[in-house]
Amino acid sequence: MTDNGRLAGRVALVTGGGRGLGRAVAERYVREGAHVAIAEIDGDLARETATALGEGGLGLQCDVASSADVERTFDALMERFGRIDVLVNNAAVVGPAVKHFLEIDEETWDLVLDANLKGTFLCSSRAARHMVDQGAGVIINTSSGGGSRAHRGMVSYDAAKGGVEAFTRAAALDLAPYGVRVVCIVPGLMETSGTGPAAEERARATSLTVPLGRQGTGADIAGAAVFLAGEDASYLTGSCIYVDGGVLVQQRSPQVETFPLERYPRVGRLA
Repeated sequence: MTDNGRLAGRVALVTGGGRGLGRAVAERYVREGAHVAIAEIDGDLARETATALGEGGLGLQCDVASSADVERTFDALMERFGRIDVLVNNAAVVGPAVKHFLEIDEETWDLVLDANLKGTFLCSSRAARHMVDQGAGVIINTSSGGGSRAHRGMVSYDAAKGGVEAFTRAAALDLAPYGVRVVCIVPGLMETSGTGPAAEERARATSLTVPLGRQGTGADIAGAAVFLAGEDASYLTGSCIYVDGGVLVQQRSPQVETFPLERYPRVGRLA
């Protein structure tokens, strides 16, 4: 079943596409008519996800921080499909990055930078070579609010994502003459897979921080990824698209705002 067929016949590779936001993008791409390869460090998860995607899916084990794995992944993709039109660099390491600056060690730094930044380079480098030969292609990177602002206790992650955004701008300039676009999605505060009262309370608290009043979903990111990969975005390169419900444009969160929402509960009416 397709939505609008905006990616009909395209071939896409989604790293970290076995779960979460990456899987949401992969599923939407298939609905839009694309063939999709899933690259996951967990090969079983990659293959299970590809099977769920249907006939056009391909699951590949890949550690994006390993040049040998990346080369093998692209060799398998090219053998199966013969081309690549869209690369979505979504694979990331987050959990180990949550450390205070005074506690972070070299091993953690290398792990986080390798997965989040080096992996983006390795996959993009291989994809770009094919796209340049084709005269067209789109590389979509995934950043974070920490790429331009900062999280407490996430120095390595924010440094990596800031690098991803700088990489996006610089690679876009180098590849533009060859018809290859490089862009970036910046997700906001996204839904998690947690359940139960504690997860519900976290979701409620998070939603209060978002101007649009809710957490983001995989569908929100997938919609942006379809747009960026398609012809409607053909004049867009080097840019970061914020899919964050307005979180990063505000000076302070609604909880400490000068004009709190509860004083103005209805749009168009000042009670």
